Amino acid sequence: MKNTQRPTPTTGTARRSVLRAALAGTAATAGVALTAPAAHAAPPAHATRRRPATADEALAELAAGNRRWRNFRQQHPDETRAIRSELISGQHPFAVVLGCIDSRVPPELVFDQGLGDLMTVRSAGEVLDEAVLGSISYGVLELGIPLVLVLGHQSCGAVAAAVEAEETGKELPAHIQYLADQIKPAIDHSQEGTARVDATVTANVAQVRDRLAAEPDLAARVAEGKLAIVGARYELATQLVHRTS
Repeated sequence: MKNTQRPTPTTGTARRSVLRAALAGTAATAGVALTAPAAHAAPPAHATRRRPATADEALAELAAGNRRWRNFRQQHPDETRAIRSELISGQHPFAVVLGCIDSRVPPELVFDQGLGDLMTVRSAGEVLDEAVLGSISYGVLELGIPLVLVLGHQSCGAVAAAVEAEETGKELPAHIQYLADQIKPAIDHSQEGTARVDATVTANVAQVRDRLAAEPDLAARVAEGKLAIVGARYELATQLVHRTS
């Protein structure tokens, strides 16, 4: 949405400060796993973890967390009393994860992350709208997050519904049709049956990632080397997260 009336510098600065305070909570490639370091013993409960500062570091941390998740060696980091108190004054998440609403794919669990680590945005099929775009942009532009991960998943119901709606011509109820319409351009017609749904899951991740990368403000951060926008998917059968783009 565009506003043709530009605020004065003073007003713009004030609004920006209010937005930061309100939302930050301040007091005033396919089949290849994300790169991960070797597993290490869990740090002491009181230790403060070093925050990933770059996209590569953020990807490595997510990969390490997913490895812990797959091997039932979760550390459940950043849940201590000290961390909860520390987060009262502000937040510094290291990644935005745009994922599906599917209850089987909560990002904090599949990446074994804790409070203040991830800014998660979830919509059925990772579908973008103004609220989703605004939320992602806030994380990148206001909090300086270096990584946006678009996370699709195996057996996505929203993708399956979009494929079925196109094949049958059946109108979906209420706002669900909006989701199908957004996913429809990604439908892979080179496949049939369940293979079509599975291929479309990956194609939809690429479609969403490309749309985000085309957003001018986000594209500028990418060009400056301050942001990476990455596509990935989660396999329910193996609990593996792997890059798709």
